Amino acid sequence: MEVALIANGEFIELTFRLSENKNSTRRSILGVAFLCKENIDSYFCKHKKRNVMKRIFLIGYMGCGKTTTGKRIAKKYGLQFVDLDQYIEKRFFKSITQIFAEKGEDEFRKTERKMLEEVASFENVVISTGGGAACFFDNIDFMNKCGETVYLKGSAEALFEYLRNASQDRPLLKDKSPEEMLQFIKENLGKREPFYAKAKHTIDSRDMSDTLFDQICK
Repeated sequence: MEVALIANGEFIELTFRLSENKNSTRRSILGVAFLCKENIDSYFCKHKKRNVMKRIFLIGYMGCGKTTTGKRIAKKYGLQFVDLDQYIEKRFFKSITQIFAEKGEDEFRKTERKMLEEVASFENVVISTGGGAACFFDNIDFMNKCGETVYLKGSAEALFEYLRNASQDRPLLKDKSPEEMLQFIKENLGKREPFYAKAKHTIDSRDMSDTLFDQICK
């Protein structure tokens, strides 16, 4: 379809043309509409901000609330939501735990990078990444180039309280005692913090206000 806007004094002639054949240059005029120029300008001004592409990456340690926050933000601002781990599971018809067990972490991280590149091409989207996604290859730099990155920061103790009841669903925490788990989270979080700190924005994972997202999405 082709749309032509022709200024004519106070009015704009809006002409719609549709090809009769995919490979043909023949066209048939379907209709002509005359719209007040004032209304056209008003419409485009009103909707201008909606046409600005938004791509928000949520990063942070597992259990910090990326998925919950991502769904809430996406709904509030009319964006689509993608959970990177779930995206990988649907593509390969396997859980993250299964992929870890079958291929090991190194191969999983390579797969994760490829899937990150795929979802990074989506527009008007909130992407919740896995806990380690920002910490391998140049993933955090890549996400910073592709959109807005937000680090949901939580303390090791707060993360432990959430994860202690869901450890069997987390390959890196599976079969660890509570003491081992807390120690692992402290050490692992310390290693990952330099990567998370590269995010453009950082908020407390307990902060349920949307002030930062209001600024990003305005």
